[in-house]
Amino acid sequence: MRAIDIENGKGPADALFFNENAPIPKVKSGDILVKVKAFGLNRMDLLQREGRYPLPPQAPKTLGVEFSGVVEKLSPEVEGFKEDDEVFGLAYGGAYAEYISVSAKMCIHKPTELTFEEAAGVPEVWITAIQALFVVGEFKKSQTSGVGIAAIQLIRHHSPESIIFATSSSKAKLDFCTKTLGASHGINYRETDFSKEVLYLTDGKGVDLIIDFPGQSHFQKNINSAGMDGRIVLLALLSGGVCREVDIAPILFKRLRIEGSTLRSRDPEYQGLLRDKFMELAFDALREKKMKLFIEKVFSWKDIKEAHKMMESNDTMGKIICVVD
Repeated sequence: MRAIDIENGKGPADALFFNENAPIPKVKSGDILVKVKAFGLNRMDLLQREGRYPLPPQAPKTLGVEFSGVVEKLSPEVEGFKEDDEVFGLAYGGAYAEYISVSAKMCIHKPTELTFEEAAGVPEVWITAIQALFVVGEFKKSQTSGVGIAAIQLIRHHSPESIIFATSSSKAKLDFCTKTLGASHGINYRETDFSKEVLYLTDGKGVDLIIDFPGQSHFQKNINSAGMDGRIVLLALLSGGVCREVDIAPILFKRLRIEGSTLRSRDPEYQGLLRDKFMELAFDALREKKMKLFIEKVFSWKDIKEAHKMMESNDTMGKIICVVD
């Protein structure tokens, strides 16, 4: 089969190339072999391509953790799926290929209301948001939160009265979060200390839940922004993982809970529980278009270099999808 590989194992976007003789993955017990129709790009793909992402031991070297496609073959133990079913799902890796073998616990039947392109952009973003909000962050109705694109919609759908803060360095992205997604406030963190703005807008109370991707650059301000008994969920370290001269006193006095969480390294049982949570909290709303899927651009996978370069620009507000053709 064909799969996208990296010259010398790691490198820039221009190091990506087609391996015309990649082996079709073996179908292990409990797995489904899917003929891939489309896959979504994620930040971790860029880090993995550069050799800066610690892969879980079960992950193949081929990039890509979310996909949509058609069931080609199943292991005998799998129930609830059959050949030719249209599915989408989350994987440890291997989605940048014509075929992927993935646990049935992380496959979902694709509804007819979603295209293959739309479905391929769902799993990583939406399941991560559900994990951060409802499983790790223990979000409850009416709470105040600082979150991301999928999470804003989840909160608005399940708790319309909540106050939601979004931070970005781009006015266009802040307008998108407030005017399109429904965030209550948008704060440009390059122009102002967002923690001071959050405290001002909450009358000094702070927020109940913070979902953080930057890491080091936001850590102190997150602590400052959090309210009494607040939770901070760390999902990435985009700005680095080493913090110096951090005032940790508020962690004690505010009784804060700070927790890191990943999704890719979790075992299939945990991922299966998250899939079920996704079905409960998001599937019908996405299918019925009550929550929106935003796609920035759809590429042919033959243009994977350009797709990676677009993601590296950091100018996108929707998913980048590649079609396997």
